[in-house]
Amino acid sequence: MTDIVLGVGASHSTLMNTHWEETVHKDRAERFRDALGRARDAIAAARADTVVLVGSNHFRGFWLDLIPSFTIGVGECLASGEAGTPEGPQPVDEPLARHIAGTLVESGRFDVAYSARLQIDHGQSHAIQYLLDGLDVRIVPLVVNVFAHPLPTLDRCERLGRAVREAVLDFPGDRRVAVVGSGGLSHRLPWPDWRDPHGDDEEFMVGAWLNGREKWRDYDARRRRIVRAAAPAVNAEFDEEFLSLLEAGKAARLTEYTTERLTEVAGNGAQELRTWLLMAAAMDHVPGRRLAYEVIPEWLTGMGVAVLDPSAA
Repeated sequence: MTDIVLGVGASHSTLMNTHWEETVHKDRAERFRDALGRARDAIAAARADTVVLVGSNHFRGFWLDLIPSFTIGVGECLASGEAGTPEGPQPVDEPLARHIAGTLVESGRFDVAYSARLQIDHGQSHAIQYLLDGLDVRIVPLVVNVFAHPLPTLDRCERLGRAVREAVLDFPGDRRVAVVGSGGLSHRLPWPDWRDPHGDDEEFMVGAWLNGREKWRDYDARRRRIVRAAAPAVNAEFDEEFLSLLEAGKAARLTEYTTERLTEVAGNGAQELRTWLLMAAAMDHVPGRRLAYEVIPEWLTGMGVAVLDPSAA
């Protein structure tokens, strides 16, 4: 019998790895880091043996030459290893991954892309580094396009989460499955709409996204400088509202936002909340429990961690 035993939503920031010593609000940073540890312990306590890892792409695993809305890794999975995140092969639960991909397609509801040699970036490997540290688990990586317009709608992501739940519970093997959504909360990255870049930095970014497949590291130093120069734009009021909805089992209300409105209110980085929404739907929107929320301007982001435990519900 296969069961879904836990859901986790967690923000990520590679600045946590590369600029810890420069972080001014160390007390906030330490509370966030400690919350990641408690979420990791919750996954261990739930005895999960597979984690459906829902993350975003930051143009180190996918490029503008091909951007699917949703991609499931069904074979090899390599982490790019940028900014101190894990690098190299990651263990994939291939039978479950292929079952999910096949079930979604055969149902006629979702034509998801799949990859037998998937490269992921910190949109997922940050979670591997902190939430799965030392755990004997395999992953089913699911990458959501949240930065290359046009984006899948929030409603589409919520419905995919429900479909993933059905597929997992239908798996004939014996699994204890956790679902992790990695990304968000509110933040604004100095990234252009690739369709209409303005200025040298934006032109450079779009060139990196288009041409980086074989040489993404060649662009990385300038990319990092552009990000580090950005001013923080955290909307704590929005973040608190979203986390309250998650705690009440009402995260589906995020689907009331259009892509444009979400960017306006919470920044383009908040488009990563698609991963939290998908995770919550896969958990059948059981009420969650907030472990932390911290505004960390040095990391440009409202940093949150929450756990959805169906046994507690």
